[in-house]
Amino acid sequence: MSSARSHGPDEHPTELAELAAGRVEYRFERRGPNTVVVFYGGHMRAGLSLGEEVFAEAGCSVLVPSRPGYGRTPVSTGGSAAGFADVTAALCAHLGITEVAAAVGVSGGGPTAVAMAALHPALVWRLLLQCAVGPLPWPDRRIRLGAQIVFAPRAERVSWALVHSLMRYAPDAGLRMLLRDLTLLPVRDAVAGLRPEDRARLIPLFSRMRSGRGFSRDLKELATTGDLAGHAGQVSQPALVIATRQDAAVRFAHAQALAGTLPHAELLESRADSHLIWFGRDWPLIAEQIHAFLTDGPSRTSRQR
Repeated sequence: MSSARSHGPDEHPTELAELAAGRVEYRFERRGPNTVVVFYGGHMRAGLSLGEEVFAEAGCSVLVPSRPGYGRTPVSTGGSAAGFADVTAALCAHLGITEVAAAVGVSGGGPTAVAMAALHPALVWRLLLQCAVGPLPWPDRRIRLGAQIVFAPRAERVSWALVHSLMRYAPDAGLRMLLRDLTLLPVRDAVAGLRPEDRARLIPLFSRMRSGRGFSRDLKELATTGDLAGHAGQVSQPALVIATRQDAAVRFAHAQALAGTLPHAELLESRADSHLIWFGRDWPLIAEQIHAFLTDGPSRTSRQR
């Protein structure tokens, strides 16, 4: 096994692990004895971060692997959500992590977090899902057809070059273009609702996103929901599901389905204007509940294995 450190401008440093199942890119920020593992969704990789401040405030270390096809993780590593959950468990062992305070699934990373909780209950204490894909068909036909063209492996570099250029020279146009598929509100209202500090975070984030081969893989894998429903029913840990009714990318029904399938789940409704719940006006209140969920749940000694 070996690792190498690499990062671009304005990105977090990442490393590589050569595991039996293949290469994995990851970021491991060590803070305290408790570690959360974050599986981001489409267009995100280990070098990028979103909403991780709540974990830092809770004193948690954060491990972020790039899912298959994103960043420097080959699309062949792990294969399915369940396969990559096993790879991540092996990565934890490689890094000396024996307990995970929470598996965190964001958007398209939700199925992997659910699988990790279901398949590795001795490792994972809790499950936290944020605007996550649930056991329903995803995405809808219109988004799928557009994404298959715009974010296909041979086209995504050009597509994101356009986005990055817009973010640099015409950020309002870029925000409208990207938020259009993330909100059920009129997109101008969603953009107008962003505070200056929100824009200051979103524009650099959108300026660094890429799809690689990962998003095309997600579209194929997440079209079938049988495995996810099965894994969700096997999760024995406490789960917190967070979503907003204004989400056009992953509809609120996914959160309702997850909360209804996970045996020990609480559904927390965000008032955010879009899929990006971290920019909702009620995010500070939600962050407090996440903090309580991470710190007030089962302890090392009380948790039954």
